[in-house]
Amino acid sequence: MKLQQYTEIQKTINDIYSNGEGNVVIALNKKFPEYVQRMVVCIKKTTLGSICTQEIQRKVKKRYHRLNTPEKTQEIFMSYTTQVEDGEAPGVLVRMAQELDYSPAMLAKLVLEHHLKTTCPDVNINKSQINSLLRDTTLIDDRDLSYEVYLLILASPCSSIGQEYEFLLRQELDKLNIVYHDEDELRSRGYDKTPDIKLDIPIAGINLAPAMLLPTTPLNKPVVVTSALVLAITVSVASSAVDGHVINWIESKASFGDEESHRSYLKDQFWSYWNR
Repeated sequence: MKLQQYTEIQKTINDIYSNGEGNVVIALNKKFPEYVQRMVVCIKKTTLGSICTQEIQRKVKKRYHRLNTPEKTQEIFMSYTTQVEDGEAPGVLVRMAQELDYSPAMLAKLVLEHHLKTTCPDVNINKSQINSLLRDTTLIDDRDLSYEVYLLILASPCSSIGQEYEFLLRQELDKLNIVYHDEDELRSRGYDKTPDIKLDIPIAGINLAPAMLLPTTPLNKPVVVTSALVLAITVSVASSAVDGHVINWIESKASFGDEESHRSYLKDQFWSYWNR
């Protein structure tokens, strides 16, 4: 996608949300029917949906500090427990996320962290522990909270899609008999920041469709390979290296790869994988 095209889509989405026009896709059809028809041919609907989701997430993150205070978190958690005790139907936290106009995934982290700090005050709760519980909600000790967090994850498209494509990535590598360690295995060995896949034996050829190799990555540095919404992986050890690179690890990203996302991924994740 050309940058000009992406910028136009991004501006249109933000204008629609600012004006309170509701469903983005419907509003785009009403305002720019010819443009949207042209996009359907050139851009997959899943890509447009991913861009919309990213814009929503950025708006939500701006509200994060307003909600992530001890007082507000306590208020949210007490409201949740009161509704559960009053026999409210499952989906309490999903409805609260809608009322707060807040990301279901971020609310899940907020509530789960508060629960752990309350029930385990002497334990130092870290990000990896919370992420492990979010990946497998059956490990949460409170039955009601376990199900409520599970429903929040289902209500968060990026989280559920991300887990789905990580599973597909592992499935494809297993089919090709490629030996690797996944994120959970690496963390169990004490690594704090880990890629989704660390190859036991580096490979010299990989083809992801669609895929992106960051053009700014020098030949003597690790290649960043991100999988998009449609994942298809084939690996041929006998083929030549990708742009002169040897593949040591794979990071799956089931989202649209704009410039801001790549800058964030490089800073928060990719550079820490340098020697992995």
